[in-house]
Amino acid sequence: AGIGKCVALDLARRNARTILACRSRERGQAAVEAIRVATGNPAVLLRLLDTSSLASVRAFAQAVLREEKRLDVLVNNAGLTGLPFAITPEGLEQTFATNYLGPFLLTNLLLG
Repeated sequence: AGIGKCVALDLARRNARTILACRSRERGQAAVEAIRVATGNPAVLLRLLDTSSLASVRAFAQAVLREEKRLDVLVNNAGLTGLPFAITPEGLEQTFATNYLGPFLLTNLLLG
């Protein structure tokens, strides 16, 4: 939803192979289908990613590096705010992990 979906829609309109990295399979698949219909681009894909989980970030990066020939653009758009203080299963503060640590790790893992 929001900025991420708008960016993905614009990339798909440009005929780019576009991967939506989403926490929710249901919401992500709905966005993929809407973007495919709006653009006629069948190369819009869903991959699950929770940037608050470093294990999820590592698994996502490994899959992208294994499955994709190249990566031209990375848009780190995950973020949350206003939630009560919480600690992830990995012992990190949830907002800091989601908004900063996860995207930082993802970027560095995808640099190759």
